[in-house]
Amino acid sequence: MFDPFKDFATAGYLRNAEGLKDLEEVKRLEHFFFESNLEDALDFLQSGKGPLTYEHFLEVHRILFHEFYPWAGSDRQMLGVGRLVGRGNEVQFEVSEACRMAVEWGLKLGNDRARIRARPGEVMGAFAWGHPFLDGNGRTMLLVHSELCHRSGFSIDWESSSKEAYLEALTHELAKPRDGRLDQYLGKLIDRASAPADWVQKFKAMPGLDGLEFVDENVVYQDDDPVANARYEEIKRTRGSSVGGG
Repeated sequence: MFDPFKDFATAGYLRNAEGLKDLEEVKRLEHFFFESNLEDALDFLQSGKGPLTYEHFLEVHRILFHEFYPWAGSDRQMLGVGRLVGRGNEVQFEVSEACRMAVEWGLKLGNDRARIRARPGEVMGAFAWGHPFLDGNGRTMLLVHSELCHRSGFSIDWESSSKEAYLEALTHELAKPRDGRLDQYLGKLIDRASAPADWVQKFKAMPGLDGLEFVDENVVYQDDDPVANARYEEIKRTRGSSVGGG
């Protein structure tokens, strides 16, 4: 059970506003709020003309999920929980004290119009590696990534994407970003820029965004767990020593 606050029995999953404990029910309601607030989050992203920043990233998450998660818009470091987080036996994310740096690296690349068009997977991979939030990371980074692509004159044809193939490429990207596996995958899906007015329905139609496939796979490791720390250090070595690599 993913219980970084250590109060699941009294406050429910991740201190959600309803105190819900049934994870399928949690995910359904969580996604309801995502869909309800999707248009507002996109309007926020499109309202500014300057580069997107980490504060934009936090605000998108807050807009999407604040009605369900009172802590929405705060990252793991701000909350002081979930220092080491992984999913299943294959996926490891950045430590909480470095999650902002990882996302900001992705934003630096993504605000470079030539770089994101050439390396869209590198940008998405940096966001995913940072994994700043206890939940809702994938949907937040999808919106931010889509806005960055739009500003650079193209889009990713997510409707033609295979959820399984994407997750496989993303998992490889998290472990070995230098291989460029996610760049190769997303590069094949690059399409002309689409009108932001069409994004709401496109995102709502995307399979897998409700998170139900991960209900039983969320795992949080304690800071003093030597196995988790050793696993993290090994992933760091395989990722490489660049800023984007960790």
